[in-house]
Amino acid sequence: MAGDDEKGKKAQAAAEGPRKLDRREVLMGLSTVPAIGLFGYAWQKQRQYQRATLEAASATPAAAADLQEINLAILGAGAQGQVLMEAMLRIPGLRFRAVCDIWTEYNQKRVVNTLKRFKHEVNGYADYREMLDKEKEIDVVVIATPDFWHSQHTVDCLKAGKHVYCEKEMSNTLDGARAMVAAARETGKLLQIGHQRRSNPRYLHCYEKLLGEAKLLGRIVTVNGQWNRAVAPDLGAPDRYSIPGAQLEQYGFKDMHQFRNWRWYKGLGGGPIVDLGSHQIDIYSWFLGANPSHVMASGGLLYYEPKTHEWYDTVMAVFDYDTPLGPVKAYYQTQTTNGSQGYFETFMGDQGTLLISESEVNYAGRLYRDTNAPAWDAWVQKGYVTAPKLQEVKEVSEGAVADVRESVSPDEHTVPVTLRDPYHQPHLQNFFDAVRGKAKLNCPAEIGYESAVSVLKVNEAIEAKSRLSFKPEDFHV
Repeated sequence: MAGDDEKGKKAQAAAEGPRKLDRREVLMGLSTVPAIGLFGYAWQKQRQYQRATLEAASATPAAAADLQEINLAILGAGAQGQVLMEAMLRIPGLRFRAVCDIWTEYNQKRVVNTLKRFKHEVNGYADYREMLDKEKEIDVVVIATPDFWHSQHTVDCLKAGKHVYCEKEMSNTLDGARAMVAAARETGKLLQIGHQRRSNPRYLHCYEKLLGEAKLLGRIVTVNGQWNRAVAPDLGAPDRYSIPGAQLEQYGFKDMHQFRNWRWYKGLGGGPIVDLGSHQIDIYSWFLGANPSHVMASGGLLYYEPKTHEWYDTVMAVFDYDTPLGPVKAYYQTQTTNGSQGYFETFMGDQGTLLISESEVNYAGRLYRDTNAPAWDAWVQKGYVTAPKLQEVKEVSEGAVADVRESVSPDEHTVPVTLRDPYHQPHLQNFFDAVRGKAKLNCPAEIGYESAVSVLKVNEAIEAKSRLSFKPEDFHV
């Protein structure tokens, strides 16, 4: 009977004595022990960030009595400008003074009205030069205009004595990017480029603790990354909100369709590899501690209409890196016809793998210890990684044959750092802290330039249909 069988099992277990716990079970047990210091580092890191942004819980946070108020203007109030605005509304000590956008009846009016609802008295402008001339009290300009305007806008704002936060890509040309670096040096004003992952607490934790201190991955040999987006219709605009043709031409656009979809046009944007890929290729160089030495790429316009989409909708690039530990191959793909699996980066070493993403929904941070690697027990106890998740071992079904060359599934750990604020907020916070003299920029002009060199070369490699080389001096201004 079942009851008798159970009694027999218990008696057998008692006779054999207490069963010894293996290392995995000890680690799983540790994850539930309320011991002081367990996961202490990760908890402290998160608490420090939360404390720094505690007042941002409300949409109009109150600044501390000793917090220097910063007067700022938004230059470019489209979709990305609005994303940045929403993040900045959560940061204490900021006072919006002006909004500049040539689409006065839509973008500009919308952002001005939003800011006024949050008690910011702002003025609207179509011409940024008029804004700089009239708004003398502005300390900072946040730029989110189309890429081909970044250089001129940034240089003029810096020379007007303003600190600048400029969205990536730094510029759609290297000449433009070099001019931005030179202007920042000449004026002594701060220039932060919007590669926001460099201020993301999870990415910082991985860079400083997992790769830098613990070296959990061993020698990184392979990197993979992607950003897949689903098919999306072109952006439009109601006729009643159309910008007059002469004004569009004045600012570099031939019609409203090009104004709304500038990212797809050569000379205005750089296509998906620049819009999307620059975020992640920047991380490749950061985590590897080196800039690429070569790149080859293949791409094409496989889906969209060539008359309205001049850049490639599908790109696959392969970078070579010569790192201090040895050569690395880094693969990257972006395509805009299917959103399957979203976006992430994977760093694969001889001792472990890191799968990471800015997304808090998918691939937030997973680590896999190679079965031949040293134990990670000490790093689990320090809180650098979580205890391993037991991997399901599937029984081989009848008739199936397992190849002897198959590797054992590695332990899965997670990165115990979660960002509970808008993705851009930490990077903006770092910029404003630097303006106040309390921090160093996480992505100054020189770093943004290195990323621009790496990314813009991909489109060149596609056109050349060959492997292109980088020289060390290419990355310096």
